[in-house]
Amino acid sequence: MDFDYDLFVIGGGSGGVRAARVAAGETGAKVGLAEESRMGGTCVIRGCVPKKLMVFASEYAEGMHEAVDYGWNVQIGGFDWPKFRKRLEGELDRLEGVYNRLLDGSGVEVFAQRATLADAHTVRLADGTTKTAKHILIATGGWPAVPDIENGELAITSNDVFHLPEMPKRLLVIGGGYIACEMACIFNGLGTKVTQFYRGAQILRGFDGEARGHISEHMQRHGIEIHCGTNILSMEKVDDGIRVRSTTGDSFTFDEVLFATGRTPNTKGLGLEEFGVEIGRRGEVVVDEYSQTAVPSVYAIGDVTNRVQLTPVAIREGMAFVETVFKGNPTPVDHALIPSAVFTQPEYGTVGLSEEDAREQEPIEVYSTSFRPMHKSFIERDDRVLMKLIVSQKTRKVLGVHIVADHAGEMIQLAGVAVKMGATKEDFDRTVAVHPTMSEELVTLKTPVRTA
Repeated sequence: MDFDYDLFVIGGGSGGVRAARVAAGETGAKVGLAEESRMGGTCVIRGCVPKKLMVFASEYAEGMHEAVDYGWNVQIGGFDWPKFRKRLEGELDRLEGVYNRLLDGSGVEVFAQRATLADAHTVRLADGTTKTAKHILIATGGWPAVPDIENGELAITSNDVFHLPEMPKRLLVIGGGYIACEMACIFNGLGTKVTQFYRGAQILRGFDGEARGHISEHMQRHGIEIHCGTNILSMEKVDDGIRVRSTTGDSFTFDEVLFATGRTPNTKGLGLEEFGVEIGRRGEVVVDEYSQTAVPSVYAIGDVTNRVQLTPVAIREGMAFVETVFKGNPTPVDHALIPSAVFTQPEYGTVGLSEEDAREQEPIEVYSTSFRPMHKSFIERDDRVLMKLIVSQKTRKVLGVHIVADHAGEMIQLAGVAVKMGATKEDFDRTVAVHPTMSEELVTLKTPVRTA
């Protein structure tokens, strides 16, 4: 059978774009791609990139206060949100243009419209036309989950925060995951009074317990009001904002309410199940280690599979797909020991197992230290750094590294190389410290604080 394309990709995010342009540019495959929104997907348009730029902006207030204590004569004024937003939108336009040029340069034919599955080898575009392909790749990402509560439409999601007409003076963040905590820290740094509701006992569920407590304490000390064991019951529009009723029986009024209650795979209405693609309990596309679905011609990568919701993982999955399908080199995706960072203030960098998870697997030693770094202690700030290693008693391998500190994301990238290589505690010990730095503590931890 002759097909219109060797590959048709549904979704123009980081994973889908990488797979499309590499398949076309390196193997000569004829590739089509459909994207119903903006090219670049969650990361570039409504996630990692604009979020990190907002993180940068939010850090300057504290930085200016610190500069004064260091001896600088600084005039600290207010934050000009419209000025920043205009520059941010210009940067997103630039990056979208880069993605489009990369696709065009690789010979990928782009359709700026929604596409759904018509059968195992056919996609249907929003204009009614159909395109056939030998292989179809689903890369539609995820979408913010919105709780079903009274007047829930009054709230915004993480998709909307970059386009607010003005900065809210009072913001309620609903959720306790990394997106919720990052947004709480961002808006707090930009001068908003931030309240955070989380139904669980401690924020950042799934991460290391000691690190979670460290971050929570720091956030509260810097002005974020965290209510754990608390959820939202209803909202109503009132003259001075949005009145919220909580599960504790209290009422509060805010200018904006932000739902940051997780993200779900973006599979609704794609027609996948109708043609045999298995959909999991959370709406994810079920795939094997080669990203192949139950339908041999259909593959899926990225957040839509709900394996690991990180942009670099989606890109790796896209590359592995091309290796497997178009280069004849079957390449399973390696999801083990992936470093990640949470851009709270301070940042949290982590790779490997938490203390809690490691303890369930085998006997471990825990090396941990918390201290005021030189930068903060000099100006008598109480902010503390946490450095932590989880070590196997049997193999001596470092099973997990956890860093809560400024620039932890930069540090964990390099620690991730060591952990991925199977470094032992003695390998860390043999490494000479770089002094004076915060990270030198990782190689000077001599005595475990506890065993389990």
